Amino acid sequence: MSHRPVSVLTIAGSDSGGGAGIQADLKTFAAHGLHGLSVVAALTAQHTRGVTAVHVPPVAFLRAQIDACFADFRIGAVKIGMLANAEVIHAVADALEFHGAPPLVLDPVMVATSGAKLLEDDALDALLVRLVPLATVVTPNIPEAELLLDLAIPDDAAAEHALSRLLAEGARAVLLKGGHLPGGPQMVDRFGEGQVRAEFTNPRLAIEGHGTGCTLSSAIAANLCLHLALREACEDAVDYVHGALLHAYRPGDSRVAVLQHFWRLRGDITP
Repeated sequence: MSHRPVSVLTIAGSDSGGGAGIQADLKTFAAHGLHGLSVVAALTAQHTRGVTAVHVPPVAFLRAQIDACFADFRIGAVKIGMLANAEVIHAVADALEFHGAPPLVLDPVMVATSGAKLLEDDALDALLVRLVPLATVVTPNIPEAELLLDLAIPDDAAAEHALSRLLAEGARAVLLKGGHLPGGPQMVDRFGEGQVRAEFTNPRLAIEGHGTGCTLSSAIAANLCLHLALREACEDAVDYVHGALLHAYRPGDSRVAVLQHFWRLRGDITP
C-alpha cells in the first residue's frame, strides 16, 4: 500500500474477562474506526468479581513487542495502562524514547475496580520520573492522584488543588477523573493544560462500571489520532465513556457492568 492508515497502540495489561485492559482498548479503537495495536505488559486472571492472578512477561519480550509495532506501522498515538513494576516502566520508557513516541496518553493504573492492587510499591517513583514527563496527558482517578501526590483528595476544592499540583510536578496536561468524589447528581472531570482549565460534566449514573478508565484513555488516544486538539479529545472521550456506561451490560455473575463500546455505531440505542 502506498499509504498506510494510522494505527493506535496500547501498552497495557490483558483482562481475561474482556471488560478492561487491552480488550477494552482494542474495542475502543475499533469503535473510533482505527486499527489497534497491542503490547501485553501484564496478563491478569480476571473476571467481573476481581483479579485472581497477575503474570508479568519478561521485559525482553515486552521490548520485542514494542519494536515490532514501530517497525511496521504508522503509529499516531500511544496509550499506556497497567505497568506492574519499575523494571517494566523503565523498559517502556526506554523504548518510547528510542522510537520517538507520538502523542502519549498515560493512564496510571494502580488499583483495579475490585480493589486489587496492580502496581508494585517500587514502581511509583519510576512512573513519576520516567513516564509522566513523556505523556501528552495523564488521566488519574482520585485514588491514583492521591497516591501520585501523597495527599488526600476528599472534595472538589482538594481536586482543584491536586490538578494544579500534578501540573506543577511535571505533567504537561491532566484529566483528573471525578467519579470517586462524593457529590450530587453531576460528575465532574477536570482538565488542565498550562493555564487552561475546563470541567466536563455528565449526570452521575448508578452503575458500577468496569474498564471506564481504560476506555477513557484509549478514546483520548484515538481522538488524537483523528487530529482533535487535546482539550476536545478529552471532552469527547468523556462523553463517549458516559454513553458506553449508560448502555453497559452485565455478562458476569457480579453487579459490575461492562461498557458497551460500540454504542455510537448501533442504530438501536441512543445516548
